[in-house]
Amino acid sequence: MEEKSNVLFSILGFAVTKPVVTTWVIMLALVLLSILATRNLKDVPGPLQNLAEIAVEKLESFFADIMGYQHMRRYFPVFATLFLFIVASNYSGLLPGAGHLFPVPTASLSVTGGLAAVAFFATHSIGIRRQGFGGYMKSFLKPFAFLLPLTIIEQAVRPFSLALRLYGNLFGEERVTGQLTTMFPILLPLVMQVLSLLFCLIQTMVFTMLLAIFVNEATGEEEQ
Repeated sequence: MEEKSNVLFSILGFAVTKPVVTTWVIMLALVLLSILATRNLKDVPGPLQNLAEIAVEKLESFFADIMGYQHMRRYFPVFATLFLFIVASNYSGLLPGAGHLFPVPTASLSVTGGLAAVAFFATHSIGIRRQGFGGYMKSFLKPFAFLLPLTIIEQAVRPFSLALRLYGNLFGEERVTGQLTTMFPILLPLVMQVLSLLFCLIQTMVFTMLLAIFVNEATGEEEQ
């Protein structure tokens, strides 16, 4: 019943839910901000360009610490796009009306499942591209061939782990915050909002950090 109540309309028989519409809005906002920040680049940047440059530098530093600068640069667009979308989705829960007028995308299992699927296919496609199909298949036999069944299970579990971790943390945080706000409407909501700022960022960092580690493993870079 709750899933049906989230359906707004259908396109070619596919139900479009509130989390999907919120996702589209966030994606559109990120695209517009990117265009506005980069359409007229200057040596002396304006506020928006300066903010974009700081964000890129911070993200480059974050991922370079995990996988090295040269390796990070190859896949930075994928990492940065996922990071910005997830953090924007997480922070949308701090806006007035979140959870009532519009749902937080990352508090929906269908959205986090989609993000995990993107991470899963990106990891393996990058691994095949870097090592070749045969070389990538051989990497599953390391360090010992008899561990192949466990390696396959680990690879299959990873997307479920990514999806459930992000969904569970955001969904739980949203519910706990709502309950505590109802019980203690004075001062506590402000404290929870401050804590949520940190919590939402940490969850984004964990998801993208794990993706960077998985890509490192898939390309064999950790052995170099």
